[in-house]
Amino acid sequence: MNVNIVVLAGDGIGPEVTAEAVKVLNAVAGNFGHSFTFDAQLMGGCAIDATGSSLPDATVAACRAADAVLLGAVGGPKWDNPQAADRPERGLLAIRKELNLFANLRPVKLQPQLIDASTLKREVLEGVDLLVIRELTGGAYFGPRKEAGPDGDEAYDTMLYTREEIRRVVKLAAEAAVLRRGKLASVDKANVLASSRLWRRVATEVLAEYPALHVEHVLVDAMAMHLIRRPATFDVIVAENLFGDILTDEASMLAGSMGMLPSASLGDQLNAHHLPRGMYEPIHGSAPDIAGKSIANPLGTILSAAMLLRHSLGLETEAAAIETAVERVLDDGVRTGDIAQPGMETVGTVIMGDLVVAKLR
Repeated sequence: MNVNIVVLAGDGIGPEVTAEAVKVLNAVAGNFGHSFTFDAQLMGGCAIDATGSSLPDATVAACRAADAVLLGAVGGPKWDNPQAADRPERGLLAIRKELNLFANLRPVKLQPQLIDASTLKREVLEGVDLLVIRELTGGAYFGPRKEAGPDGDEAYDTMLYTREEIRRVVKLAAEAAVLRRGKLASVDKANVLASSRLWRRVATEVLAEYPALHVEHVLVDAMAMHLIRRPATFDVIVAENLFGDILTDEASMLAGSMGMLPSASLGDQLNAHHLPRGMYEPIHGSAPDIAGKSIANPLGTILSAAMLLRHSLGLETEAAAIETAVERVLDDGVRTGDIAQPGMETVGTVIMGDLVVAKLR
């Protein structure tokens, strides 16, 4: 298979972790007889510095022509001025809109080898295997807003949703739940927010088409508690943009570190292989405090590459090969610093990528 992948390395540790994912993808291509072409493009703070825009037109065009997009992370203190005309995060939100990536899939599966890396008790974590689906192009991040100036004292963000935006992401979540364990939790704040009352009405209508599913509607504050108290009871969780963003960061601690978790952002645009042209990224940020030290955990990005193979290319065997290679490295007791326990061998970013490649061979 001939494949064109755009790489948006971004800022901070983004270039370091994407380099390891590309290394692993090249190994997969060699092992399975594929041809992967990687097209590096700018987005985020590095794009602002080079072009004056967090999302240059050339990057948008390249992403639209690609089969899939691999993203590192964007942002950092250098571009944190709230009064700036452009910020790295604007580029991230804009590319999601440009590619109509309306659903963010974030699997949270605890690797048994890492059960002691979490701060939660072993008995709480055993059996955790859930999928959080976050709506990605609506809500407070995209609704009408007012941002006060230097001397202002008023600002607002509007959590705006339409019926269709809710319907399509809930339907996608229901289809995912059918293929998993048949349980779906829809998250809202319907006791307070009008947009959440619309969310619950539409979700109820959509989920009525799936009578075999076990469905529950959970208020977001209750879900925040349940994820810590009884995470193993959940299968698929679907939430609007802001709630999903917060809950998935919380859920990452179930796996021991944000550095372990991948994600896939999918929409309705198809690539040359008639599969979704998705964008794949670890859920962590740019971590500027450790950038350039080669100590970042690349496994979340490497596992995102596995999701890329599965969802945008239909290469299930190759995706599973990456996931198995990661498991075998962990079996060997090798860790990056964020998931290390006393007495374990600790390695840096590049060595961890090399070890995954070695397991692939």
